[in-house]
Amino acid sequence: MRAPLGHFERAAPAVDRLEHLPAPVAAALRQWSAPTPVERVVHVDTDPDRADTAAFVETYGAELLETSANCVVVAAKQGGQRTLAATLVGSARKVDVNGVVRRELGARKASFAPMDLAVDETGMEYGGITPLGLPASWPLLVEPALVELPWVLVGSGARRGKLILPGEALAHLPGARLVEGLGR
Repeated sequence: MRAPLGHFERAAPAVDRLEHLPAPVAAALRQWSAPTPVERVVHVDTDPDRADTAAFVETYGAELLETSANCVVVAAKQGGQRTLAATLVGSARKVDVNGVVRRELGARKASFAPMDLAVDETGMEYGGITPLGLPASWPLLVEPALVELPWVLVGSGARRGKLILPGEALAHLPGARLVEGLGR
């Protein structure tokens, strides 16, 4: 199978590569309920040593800078309560944590979640966190422009490998909310 974007040597439907994915991501694919068929979610094998953005696009295709997204875990606090959420913005953009995220989550304060907390709570590897398979109670704040893309590259939950899925599927992931101004 040829990947719908980028230049990857090995690509296959993600449901055929569940053994390469962390348990929460594999479970999300098994329980897929979005209108987009799960077979359209593609797993591509990547070199974890080429995961840095500059090296990644040099290796796998310059167009990926415009078609990839980063999933970042944030922690929001209000009245002594902590809420964890995930954000998904284009890889060339930064999440507006202290403005848009804080307001969207109704919090007094918001920040990037510490690495250990993000890894423990998601069951995924740092640097590979993906919007598929996040804890069910978490909001997933999505930059609307991503939903308009034909294909979006996201993490696979592991440092090795990525997932490519139709942008429209992002709006149907559990907890997804399209949030204007999320990325800057």
